Amino acid sequence: MSLTRRIALPGSSSQRRWLFLAFVVLSVATVLFALTRPNLTPAPEPGPAPSTAPTPQVSVAPSGGPQSGPSTTAPAVEGPDTYGVPRTTDFRRVASAAATAIYTWDTRRASYSEVYSGLRNWWHVLPDRSNPLAVFVQEFEATGINAGTYQYLAGQQAYRSAGVESMVCDSELARVRERPAPWAGLHVCTVSLRVVDQSVSARNSYSTPVSVMINCPPAASAPADHCIMVGFYAMPNRIVY
Repeated sequence: MSLTRRIALPGSSSQRRWLFLAFVVLSVATVLFALTRPNLTPAPEPGPAPSTAPTPQVSVAPSGGPQSGPSTTAPAVEGPDTYGVPRTTDFRRVASAAATAIYTWDTRRASYSEVYSGLRNWWHVLPDRSNPLAVFVQEFEATGINAGTYQYLAGQQAYRSAGVESMVCDSELARVRERPAPWAGLHVCTVSLRVVDQSVSARNSYSTPVSVMINCPPAASAPADHCIMVGFYAMPNRIVY
């Protein structure tokens, strides 16, 4: 065997080791670069910014008198009559008591449903359905409260009271003289009330009218021994003068 085959070329083994180390270093560097490279995936588009508009709040009726809020669905009638409907044939007494009840409530003692139910017990729907409960809801809210405003006023511990200042009925009213009641026993009274709205932060006093329709004997649609309320108007354009 020749000496050239037994003896390796100078530096050949050292070169292989350096090549191997260089390969290892290059591989490690490649892996580290891949792991530390920033994510170039495009970020998702931002959605719409959240609204910063303030939540609307219900305001109390101004000092000029009550105002009606948005119409609401009538709640179910609950519980017994809490307004003490007088059982009498004196239609003036019934009209006076009804007008006072229409403008009386106390958020500290009753819920909106209880107030609604109590007053609803005054309103008797006629057999011909000419005075539906939809009208009752509309006129009740014309006094300045509905479910939403009542909830707000409850937070103010608000309450309303009313007293009769004056009352005119039937032929004392010009419109009734022009257009008399369609049957005997039906009476129309317009009551002027002094109303006081109070809360923990304010007190407001004003006068307001309400027209009340009372049905009494001998009307065929009335009870035999007492009068009942069959409607009222609180909207300014419906008041009878």
